[in-house]
Amino acid sequence: MAQHLKTFLPQLKKSELFIEDAFIDGQWVKAKDGKTFEVYEPATEDVLGRVANCDRDDIKRAIETADLGQKKFYKSTTAAQRGVLLRKWYDAIMENEEDLATILCLENGKTLLEARGEITYAASYVLWFSEEAPRAYGETIPSSTPNTTVLTFKQPIGTCGIITPWNFPAAMITRKIAPAIAVGCSVVVKPPSETPFTALALTKLAVDVGIPPRTIQVVPTRDRTAATELATNPIIKKLSFTGSTGVGKMLTQLAAGTMKKVSMELGGNAPFIVFADADLDLAADAAMICKFRCSGQTCVCANRILAHKSVAAEFTKKLVARVAKLQLGAGMDKSTTIGPLVNKGGVDKVAAHITDAVSKGAKIEIGGKKPAGKGFFHEPTVLSGVTPEMLVANDETFGPLAPVFTFESEEEAVRLANATEFGLAGYFFSRDVGRVLRVARALEVGMVGVNTGKISEAALPFGGVKESGLGREGSMYGLAEYQVIKSVTIGNTDL
Repeated sequence: MAQHLKTFLPQLKKSELFIEDAFIDGQWVKAKDGKTFEVYEPATEDVLGRVANCDRDDIKRAIETADLGQKKFYKSTTAAQRGVLLRKWYDAIMENEEDLATILCLENGKTLLEARGEITYAASYVLWFSEEAPRAYGETIPSSTPNTTVLTFKQPIGTCGIITPWNFPAAMITRKIAPAIAVGCSVVVKPPSETPFTALALTKLAVDVGIPPRTIQVVPTRDRTAATELATNPIIKKLSFTGSTGVGKMLTQLAAGTMKKVSMELGGNAPFIVFADADLDLAADAAMICKFRCSGQTCVCANRILAHKSVAAEFTKKLVARVAKLQLGAGMDKSTTIGPLVNKGGVDKVAAHITDAVSKGAKIEIGGKKPAGKGFFHEPTVLSGVTPEMLVANDETFGPLAPVFTFESEEEAVRLANATEFGLAGYFFSRDVGRVLRVARALEVGMVGVNTGKISEAALPFGGVKESGLGREGSMYGLAEYQVIKSVTIGNTDL
């Protein structure tokens, strides 16, 4: 047994949940050519595992067998039965919450507490769509032609390609897979190369509870040209991607070649506005959650904090006091409250944004450095005196850096908030009901948090506008992303 497995497996109650193979055609398999790639633990930079590195032929086989599985799955199950299968998967996830959280913590770097929270969050999507499965209602439409009835059926779109990010290795999997299974689709999943183990563990649990093996296929790979098979193969009828805007645009262009339906949940540059009448303690607490959760590596985290000039100093002081209490360290350490970034590139980007901002007049209020030693760590940092000319104003940092801008009027705050090509999420704090309604309407984003930094839940339609993507995940709208509407005209009903 490899040394990394000897060290890791004893931490799990069920060691069989740690899997380094691909899952293709209902079997746990090595890549066709036997190649693997290494996955690193961010806190130590040590090798956590070596995963099957699938090539294009592996992915083609997964697509072809998933398509065969989808046709059988849809024909042999009712919506209610698919709901029962999803409920069993939910139960299995919750029964194995600690093992899943441990795997997630070690491969992603977030704290064990955050990892447990993500597993619960991920399971909530499976539970939600287990209940939504029987509710894919069609309609009867009055026809303008005598003795004629028009019906609509909602049917599964077919085999779907799923590409997920590393920052939420569990939740982004279930948010996409659960609605697909609920309506009768099959999925071929390319998990992130930084964090493949959570997806593989979730897949094992799904198959163990009775979800047909060909319905979910998982193809880890570091070969980007192989991954494009999901966007170009004509068997794939729907592509769902969460990741950067640049990659999302490229995949959308490729998918257009076969007119696939696409869902794109892309980059963000979320404003976090603190108006003069805000509860500053509430806003500071929310900023801690919204900015520093997952070490700032979330697409909906506060990338630009805009504070009214009259309260900026006081708000910044409160924020700094809270940041000072964060304990940087490995996610498995119980004393840790903020973990490492996922890789060296993330650390370098935070450092580059700080250097640029300071060179243009910003002040480091706390943090600002990379600690000595191993691991992809960066101190949580707060900057004041930030201006729109700095990189952090226009480029998503994706790290533990909170830049504080100032504004003088509501109109200026909205203008600054909307001065970006992105439009995923936005937050603001105010006790004025009129302002709440005005600003909520004015922000050019898909999701708004008012007096809260928490917006993500299964009931929420998750998605953005502008270059933050298209489509919605979760909520009552989530099933529609994996369905097509078929109209049926029945004429001469008087015969």
